[in-house]
Amino acid sequence: MSRSNRHSLAIGLTSVLVLATGCAPAWAQETDHAAHHPAAKPAASPSSPRPADPHAGHLPTSPDKSSDDHGTMNHGNMRHGAANPADSEHTGMDHSTMDHSTMDHSGMDHSGMDHSGMDHSGMDHSGMDHSGMDHSGMDHSGMDHSGMDHASMGHQPGVSEDLPPTAEPREPIPVVTPTDRAAAFPDLDEHLMHGESINSYWALDRLEAWDADEDGTGMAWEAQGWVGSDLNRLWLRSEGERAGGSTESADVEVLYGRAIARWWDAVAGVRHDFAFGGGPSRTYAALGVIGLAPYKFEVSATAYLGESGQLGVGAEAEYEMLFTNRLIGQWLVEGEAWSKDDPAVGIGSGLSKVEAGFRLRYEFHRQFAPYVGVVWERAYGGTADQRRAQSGDIDDTRIVAGVRIWF
Repeated sequence: MSRSNRHSLAIGLTSVLVLATGCAPAWAQETDHAAHHPAAKPAASPSSPRPADPHAGHLPTSPDKSSDDHGTMNHGNMRHGAANPADSEHTGMDHSTMDHSTMDHSGMDHSGMDHSGMDHSGMDHSGMDHSGMDHSGMDHSGMDHSGMDHASMGHQPGVSEDLPPTAEPREPIPVVTPTDRAAAFPDLDEHLMHGESINSYWALDRLEAWDADEDGTGMAWEAQGWVGSDLNRLWLRSEGERAGGSTESADVEVLYGRAIARWWDAVAGVRHDFAFGGGPSRTYAALGVIGLAPYKFEVSATAYLGESGQLGVGAEAEYEMLFTNRLIGQWLVEGEAWSKDDPAVGIGSGLSKVEAGFRLRYEFHRQFAPYVGVVWERAYGGTADQRRAQSGDIDDTRIVAGVRIWF
């Protein structure tokens, strides 16, 4: 006999007893959930036999099974995985309104259950123990986890979030070993660290007119440039002065430069001083460094070796102060020293001269900037003696105005 037939027979027997006695026995007035609430069920009388109800443990009294409150049900011993969905009374049940907050799923086997249609958005899993649950066969493709609280779910019962004060600190990142460093920063060839393309830079750093205390007006220039790669460059440098309508000094240097440090190049080549005013020309071998010192001081220092063992040293340092992105002040200090007197070109032994100045430029364009400034110059040692013998002027202050161009 099928379950539906047995259920119909039980209902028929109950109806006969009601008609015969005129009132329903106490056990017939109980709902089918009496098995779930044994405390609310009165003891059955021996004189009133109770028919066996195979669905008394699972069937609700209301036809709408979705409204049952399973909040107090103990699913600990229920095995939903082994039940046949065709024969199970939960096949048509809607769990969307069920309150699982107090349900104990610790012993449940969900391996055969299909949760694809269940909406878990309102479920509170904060008190649920999933340590013994088997989710291997569950289909979560349709589940909405947006409202689920996973923060307090015990997925890792052996790990404590709050360590005791005496516990050793955790080391989530392993200690870096020399092998790890070598793998992360391998030795690279020079062609990988430095570009091989040819570039160039040309600058007329100063092209200015000046007004001196004694010599009247004049003009001066200083230019430099290079062409080459990051490692190897050909440098060109030149500077000179004109005063009273004639050129007083002019020189040009041709140097080979090699990068020796991150901000420094070593240079070697020749310097040639042109002859003006009937004086002789001079040629020197040059060796020096060009680079950027700490605190962004641009430094150039070069040693010169000339005829008859004449040895000279020239040094220059510049520093730029940015008042705005376009208004820039440039400080300059330079000097020369020689080992021997050379009266033909106006050079004396020892410290020859020192020049210091400040120029304020405004960059209308990064490659074009007019400027104004003030420059002070003084001769020392044998050079000062020779100047005194010729004109008596060993120091001079100038107001300069010019332009700085580079490309």
